[in-house]
Amino acid sequence: MNRRTGFLVAAGCVAISTIMLLPLVYSMLASIKPAAEAAATPPTYLPHGISLDSYRRLWDYQEGLLTYLGNSLGAAVLTIVLTLLLTVPAGYALARFPIPGKELIFIVLLLSLIVPYQALLTPMFLMFAKIGLTNSAIGLAVLHTTIQLPFSLYILRNSFAAVPRETEEAAVMDGAGSLQTLLRIFIPPTVPAVVTVTLFAFIASWNEFLGALVMMSAGERFTLPVILATARTETSLGGTDWGMLQAGVTISIIPCVLVYLLLQRYYMAGLMSGAVK
Repeated sequence: MNRRTGFLVAAGCVAISTIMLLPLVYSMLASIKPAAEAAATPPTYLPHGISLDSYRRLWDYQEGLLTYLGNSLGAAVLTIVLTLLLTVPAGYALARFPIPGKELIFIVLLLSLIVPYQALLTPMFLMFAKIGLTNSAIGLAVLHTTIQLPFSLYILRNSFAAVPRETEEAAVMDGAGSLQTLLRIFIPPTVPAVVTVTLFAFIASWNEFLGALVMMSAGERFTLPVILATARTETSLGGTDWGMLQAGVTISIIPCVLVYLLLQRYYMAGLMSGAVK
């Protein structure tokens, strides 16, 4: 790559990054504006004054911000646990076990990616209502896990398939069973893939709105995205409380950014694992 090409690539990356970051920066700036300025028309892009009143209103809104943050975090952690418990053994089996028709099974499992999860909400809600899983973090986590399974299985199956067979054969000759082989031989080199699945499961569960809206009817069980949808209309005239809404958006972004920054060194390696042996 010559100098001119490198400059164009860098300029393109800066332009794309700017376009992606501007809405986030605007949300953060809007969250610290006084209420009148946040609702002003036309909007002001830079705050003329700084106020944390939007955060105070959100903190005390209905059951309290900590309640909704706890609900979202609980559902996200359960989603991660369920996703890993299901996809790690399944990916290992599809990659290494001599299962008849395993390629067809794998393709059929991936075909669920083309089914919009919104189409599953009504039957899942009716089923969960019969077994008492509505208005519960476990029921919501099961829904989020169902959404996440095909992609997670794809990542882990390809990662396990890339582990050299010689290493597995050596473990078997030393007397290791299937579980020991999985934990000691396959998991360590595929940590980037496991971390990638964890990251995607967390972000998907943390940001999911429609499923939480359908499954949760008790206000104290709402997750952060659901409560933000109700908080935005909490003004005296029924309009949008832009300040409180942007404060909630800013708070909801922080965990996703922190988790990504902590795990970013594994992220690209996890996506590329299994692509090249």
